[in-house]
Amino acid sequence: MSCPICGKPTAADYRPFCSRRCADVDLGRWLNESYRIPAETEDEAEEVPPEETPPRAH
Repeated sequence: MSCPICGKPTAADYRPFCSRRCADVDLGRWLNESYRIPAETEDEAEEVPPEETPPRAH
């Protein structure tokens, strides 16, 4: 496994990173909100038409 920050081999003490520096770089990215997952806005959700449901049998 290689360090996700710099690509060097990982160190057992800092796994999955190779050093304290790379672990701190990763933490800084989390704290600065550099890592983001795209999400739908309310406007995008409204644009999708609802799926038609078949009539229920009585």
